[in-house]
Amino acid sequence: MLHKIGIDLGGTKTEIIVLDETLNVLERKRVPTPKDNYEKIIQNIVNLVNDVSQNISDFSVGVCCPGAISKNTGLIKNSNTQCLIGKSLKKDLENKLKKNISIENDANCFALSESKMGAGIGFDFVFGVILGTGVGGGIVIHNSLHCGRTNIAGEWGHHTLHQNGNFCYCGKSGCAETYLSGPSLEKRWNQLTGLTQSMPEIINNLDSEIGKSWKNEFLENFGYGIANVIDILDPDAIIIGGGLSNIDFLYDEGKNSIYSKVFSDIVETPILKNKLGDSSGVFGAALLD
Repeated sequence: MLHKIGIDLGGTKTEIIVLDETLNVLERKRVPTPKDNYEKIIQNIVNLVNDVSQNISDFSVGVCCPGAISKNTGLIKNSNTQCLIGKSLKKDLENKLKKNISIENDANCFALSESKMGAGIGFDFVFGVILGTGVGGGIVIHNSLHCGRTNIAGEWGHHTLHQNGNFCYCGKSGCAETYLSGPSLEKRWNQLTGLTQSMPEIINNLDSEIGKSWKNEFLENFGYGIANVIDILDPDAIIIGGGLSNIDFLYDEGKNSIYSKVFSDIVETPILKNKLGDSSGVFGAALLD
């Protein structure tokens, strides 16, 4: 029997899970991620895999990691766990474990897990959206990830929403991420109100005229951003994850904003909330081929 081991490498915690062939959870544990030490991160993962695999003989290993993997070099880039940047995580883990592993970024793992085990069950073509500290996405077609020629498929957070708009860390201006991520929305709230508040605090304070203005701007940008995805890909379903997926108005007012901007006389794309929550990364990693 082939078991599936998944590892979700987060900035503060590393989680491992073992699934059987029918995707039942056999074992699961979380431990702190070593801070700013690449070698210790590698050893931490190796120790976890060795621990949970003691009683199984045939297993695959998948890793969900922060950041993107360069198609040309195999090295990690754009990671908020900075000690990973420029490192060959896949190769180094394979050398330690003496086993082939699969590795993908968190947005792809989110899309894969939701399509196979979550809100996307029954849909052939799923676009997974991450709205959180950053903005990302993943594409799953017939239960398989579509990563694209250079491994950037789904990166809708860096399409231009407003020409000559907000500056983005990627070096461009006007990226969707600079309008729809949690930090960018909090920054905009501060610009309008002078208050430094978290997203949950802001969402509970939208009755004022300034609050309504902030919300309408958010919905307008959200609508254009997702409508652009639908115009290009026309997926069977869009599933929203990340911290902002808990904002209820994205699924009614947000959906209406999207639908009003799609280039079609018929718009029926489901806009769905994820079902796996912060487990999407570890389940997605286990499901990697």
